[in-house]
This record gives sequence, structure tokens and C-alpha cells, in this order.
Amino acid sequence: MNLADLQAVLHPLQSAPVGQGWNTALAALLAPPLREATVLVGLVARENGWQVVFTRRSERLRHHAGEVSFPGGAVEAEDADAVAAALRETQEEIGIPAAHIRPLGFLDPLLTISGFRVTPVVAQLRSDYQPTPDPQEVAEVFELPLSFLLAPESLFHSSRQWQGQTLRIAELHPWPGHPARVWGATAMIIENLRTRLEAAR
Repeated sequence: MNLADLQAVLHPLQSAPVGQGWNTALAALLAPPLREATVLVGLVARENGWQVVFTRRSERLRHHAGEVSFPGGAVEAEDADAVAAALRETQEEIGIPAAHIRPLGFLDPLLTISGFRVTPVVAQLRSDYQPTPDPQEVAEVFELPLSFLLAPESLFHSSRQWQGQTLRIAELHPWPGHPARVWGATAMIIENLRTRLEAAR
């Protein structure tokens, strides 16, 4: 897959997606207002194809300790927009400066049970990027092949009970080269990318 094909299925940078997240079943269970958040889905060109950058959260954190995620967090008042917030959070969490990141576009917003509306920003990272994770927030930075993440057999669904409702949860089978468990909102962002690419075929 080339970068132009991927960028063609994203919401353009000039027009951030509006409205509720694509997982609308959750909307009725969340009390407004939702807090705006963003994550950076970073792509890196390698000799063996595109890789996607993930982080494993520090075990010291109060919430979601040890879980796999993308760099990101809440959009703050000083952020010009979701892209600015994603760039700021990426530098704060894993030390990659904005100058080494080329934003490409947006995926669809996603709602989380913690009350956030997350707007994923897809971006290309320089292949020579050097992560310097903040140990208070990030235990590890690693890459997984995009081809594996997009393969139909890589993703499966399970269910979870929350507030008396059954929620559909996405999860990825472990990549043989890394034992990380990618599930929940992070896996659903990958699912959204895959769905948008399949719809464009």
C-alpha cells in the first residue's frame, strides 16, 4: 500500500471530522459533555514495509497502566486543534518533535467509556526518529507491521458488560515478534482504518 492510497481515505487536515464517534452504541451510555482528546497514529517507512508506532503505558499510571496505546491525550485550551494536541502529546510522551512528524489526515472520532471523544491523527514519522519516552508515562515504544494490522485475520471481537449493556470490543491477535496485547480503543482505531481502506476498494 502506498501513502497516497492511505491518505485518500482519511478526513483531510483542513476539515476535521465532526459529530459523535463512529461507535454510536456507546453514545447513549455516556453523560455529556464529552472531553475532546486525540491520538497520533504514526507510520514509519521501513525496508520491509510500513510500520505503526505504539506505546506501552507505564505501570505507574493510575489509569490503563501497562496497556498498549497510541501517543495522545486530552486537547488542552492552549492547543490550536486536534493536530496540535497530537503533536504536543507525542513530544511530551515519547520525545518526537513536531518537525519529525508529517500529519496526513484524520480517522473517524471514537468514543471511550472514560468519557472522551478521541480524534485520531494519522501521520508519517521520519524513519530516523529517536524516541525518548517519559518514564512516568511510557514504559516502551515499539512498532508493528501495518500489513499485519490490516489483515482480516488479525482482528477479532469480544463482548464486555458495562453499565448493564453489552459492548463490542476489538482486539488484535499478538504479532509473533512482540507479545503486546492491542485491544479496546487502540484496536478499534486500527479497525476504523481498515474499514475505510476496504470501503475505498
